[in-house]
Amino acid sequence: MKATTIACGFAALWIVLLIPPLHADEPTFDPSQWQTRLEKLTTSLEADPDDVNLHSSRGDAHFFLGQFDAAASDYDRMVRLDDTQDASHWRRGIAWFYAGEFEKAAGQFERYHSFDNVDRENGIWRYLCQVKANGVETAEQGLLKYEKDDREPFGDVYRLFSGNITPEKILKRIETAEIGDVEREKRLFYANLYIGLWHAVHDRPNEAQPHLLAAASNAWAPSAGYGPQYMWHVGRLHHDIITKERND
Repeated sequence: MKATTIACGFAALWIVLLIPPLHADEPTFDPSQWQTRLEKLTTSLEADPDDVNLHSSRGDAHFFLGQFDAAASDYDRMVRLDDTQDASHWRRGIAWFYAGEFEKAAGQFERYHSFDNVDRENGIWRYLCQVKANGVETAEQGLLKYEKDDREPFGDVYRLFSGNITPEKILKRIETAEIGDVEREKRLFYANLYIGLWHAVHDRPNEAQPHLLAAASNAWAPSAGYGPQYMWHVGRLHHDIITKERND
């Protein structure tokens, strides 16, 4: 089947048309759908084990099902088959983070900075990895530096991670901004996702959970394109992880 490739980045990436794509109009997660997708991709890979696009799609399926080691393995296989994808493969960094490979994940986001030195979302993920690997002080001292403006709301969100703004002020600025409803929902998605992850990485699950739930309940992200959909799954999964930990 035909595969279409677009620019790699947190907001955009390969769109691989191998089997039915992400259900952009479905704001809930159906694990049976993704298990079926995973099985089809595994069958296809048995016939063609070196197909980069198949590994990409199966890595996503593993990740959305919470199978982080398997997702990282598929993403890593992509890079071994095509090393030109190494620096830009942020999904591998996220999968490594959730698989507990924090040093590897931090290294991925450091390489991504050489690929895109504007995207503060990447700097946030490097911070999250460094907190887990080396502690808060090291993460704060090692925050990547950015000189050019990024898309909203990442200027404010990045300042949260450097200690220069509060979550309440970020959300207030979005709520009072003179923007349309769709743009507001978009900014609220990213703000709640990363405020939630900020609380979570600092071991504040009670504060993290409502923000992650707000991100997982966002009306914009599931239908906004591949990058936002992927991050919507991140919010959903992290909320589920915290819920499980609190219930155990």
